[in-house]
Amino acid sequence: MKTAEDIILDKNSDIVHVTRTQTVSEAIDLMNKNKIGAILVKEGDDMIGIWTERDFLRGSSDSNFDPTTAEVGEHMTSPLHFAPHDATLTQLEEMFLGLYLRHLPIKKHDRFLGMVSIGDVLRANLLEKDRKIKELNSMASWQYYENWGWDRKKNTPRR
Repeated sequence: MKTAEDIILDKNSDIVHVTRTQTVSEAIDLMNKNKIGAILVKEGDDMIGIWTERDFLRGSSDSNFDPTTAEVGEHMTSPLHFAPHDATLTQLEEMFLGLYLRHLPIKKHDRFLGMVSIGDVLRANLLEKDRKIKELNSMASWQYYENWGWDRKKNTPRR
């Protein structure tokens, strides 16, 4: 079964991050450039949080919110939830549903490999099911049934 690391490798994308002191506008520009809905927040060598479209919506409801001056660190989600690189599709789905998340960073040992979205996991799950169905169909084709179990010409079981 596919793992979180497999999904990251299939995506073939780099980790996109900002610092906590960068402005919301800078984060939005970077997210638009990379066509992503969430960005990791880095401080030194550590990923300390995540800033998402939802965080923008929450922040923008404040009448004093100005994306050109507001720092990402003031509006990010922290502490950062992450999944291990060997998490299965089912485990990832459970994390998304149980934690009410849409984006999940993937960590291997002490290093972040990337981030998966709930859409990435849904896609991988559907592709996995499609592969399994095709595999089962190839094993149980009509030819398989024709050559198995009952000899129609003799009207007796095959031995």
